[in-house]
Amino acid sequence: MAAFKETKFPADAPVAEKALGWVDDRFPLTKLWNDQWGKYYAPKNFNFWYIFGSLAMLVLVLQIVTGIFLTMHYKPDAALAFNSVEYIMREVPWGWLVRYMHSTGASAFFIIVYLHMTRGLLYGSYRKPRELIWLFGFAIFLCLMAEAFFGYLLPWGQMSYWGAQVIVNLFGAIPLIGPDLSLWIRGDYVVSDATLNRFFAFHVIAIPLVLLGLVAAHLIALHEVGSSNPDGIEVKENLGADGHPVDSIPSHPYYTVHDLFGVSIFLVIFSAVVFFAPEMGGYFLEYNNFLPGDSLKTPLHIAPTWYFTPFYSVLRATTADFMYVLMAVVAAYVVFIWLKSRLSTTVKSIIAAIAIVAIIGMLPQVLDAKFWGVVFFGGSVVILAFLPWLDHSPVKSIRYRPSWHKYVYAIFGLSFLILGYLGTQAPTDTKTIVSQVCTLIYFSFFLLMPWWSAMGKFKTVPSRVTFHPH
Repeated sequence: MAAFKETKFPADAPVAEKALGWVDDRFPLTKLWNDQWGKYYAPKNFNFWYIFGSLAMLVLVLQIVTGIFLTMHYKPDAALAFNSVEYIMREVPWGWLVRYMHSTGASAFFIIVYLHMTRGLLYGSYRKPRELIWLFGFAIFLCLMAEAFFGYLLPWGQMSYWGAQVIVNLFGAIPLIGPDLSLWIRGDYVVSDATLNRFFAFHVIAIPLVLLGLVAAHLIALHEVGSSNPDGIEVKENLGADGHPVDSIPSHPYYTVHDLFGVSIFLVIFSAVVFFAPEMGGYFLEYNNFLPGDSLKTPLHIAPTWYFTPFYSVLRATTADFMYVLMAVVAAYVVFIWLKSRLSTTVKSIIAAIAIVAIIGMLPQVLDAKFWGVVFFGGSVVILAFLPWLDHSPVKSIRYRPSWHKYVYAIFGLSFLILGYLGTQAPTDTKTIVSQVCTLIYFSFFLLMPWWSAMGKFKTVPSRVTFHPH
């Protein structure tokens, strides 16, 4: 380790330059700025899909700042929580605005993250060498879901109280450990003051710390291997005389200006929602959450907030009758793997053995459909993490894949949206059948991806990115 050396500046040097030099001698501030943004070279051909990463960072800061303000006046006590929120809304100067910014920000966060993940899906941003970036992003998504779940109870409204009750009780369907796990999550035998305090601690302290660490890891991994681009070309493979990629440009000021323009549009839309439609028809803030939680009065229809509803629909779709369909699908999938997969016989045998055990477990005499609903609920989320190893396409970007691949993505996206909508509605026989069909499409998209992603006639990927100045 070299000895400490302090940078010498001329006597007439600006004070700001001297101050920055003093800091740089003791902390690599300028280096971090240049490495992570200022002189970070990004591909020239970014389109609007790439704005959502920056917007996610903006909304994260917004949620932290508004959350800090709310905790100054919020009381994590079952007898006082609802009234403390009402106090914030009615008595604290601009408290209503901060509360609506926080609630709207939560929905905006998930909208942005879903669009960010869609971009990764379209352009293969999860493919080698960016697998770890995707895994960090997936972990961030899990943290956001946990953060939203724990924060949902805090207002102690009717829907949040009963929604938390239903979701926590689902864990009780897990054999052997389920009841004890539900008890640990609640901290009591029912959703009570102990549950509220526990959820408050997770929402305000534990999960945000993990989330900030994952965001930092996500960005460091991104800037280590470089950003993807709509063409799916590795720009670092074509360097100029200065050692930088010829199809890249420093993020600042080029993408700084682009991002600021996108931020301005987002803030206009966000402000319009906050001031004119913060409830968004009951999707962002439910009517029942403006009523205090009542353990003696159950709402007619209990559903989580919209950003959980696609996966909640998967859970509700797993009925006792549907289990026989799932058993047939599992058996057919194993036969398909045996006939079409290039896996070794040993691996195929292990998969077949696991499938046989699963089919036996799906029998009504063995395990209840409620348990398998929880399994498929969790599986519908966890399967996203395996995307880098499921996609066997010879190209990364949708631009150079067969045209019919776009219809596969479109059907998958439509099924996801339908599942999300049905999750907000009271179940009926027709809606249950539709959700079951969409559930099969959802899982088929991923489980059959190793085969369909490699099928068809692929376009030739250019050696340089396609870029049109604007």
